[in-house]
Amino acid sequence: MNELVTRVADAVGIEAALAEKAIGMMLGFLQREAADGPVARMIEAIPGASELVARYNGEGEGGGLLGGLMSAIGGGGVMGLGQQLMSQGLGMGEITGLARETMAVAREHAGAEVVDEVVASVPGLSQFV
Repeated sequence: MNELVTRVADAVGIEAALAEKAIGMMLGFLQREAADGPVARMIEAIPGASELVARYNGEGEGGGLLGGLMSAIGGGGVMGLGQQLMSQGLGMGEITGLARETMAVAREHAGAEVVDEVVASVPGLSQFV
């Protein structure tokens, strides 16, 4: 099992399969929403992250009626990601733990400066990490 997935699953207290999917969704969101250069460097630096993004990048898109409504009024962003993760069965505390632990691993591999650039480039993300 990927070190990132194992570490996040253990820290948050969720199943590894759910952690894998949630991390892939979160990193895919960052790949779409964050500044291109820093997010690419961050994802490349984390062992196994590119594979998770490739596997789960589109997961949870749409989100049914609420997701469609959020997209229609421009309410995606971090809140849209949160809605997608909640639809996978995660609570807000687990989502925050997932984000914090994933970013901690990212800082170890990519460096704090790169991760801080990624976080700063996504409106609202800093309150979760």
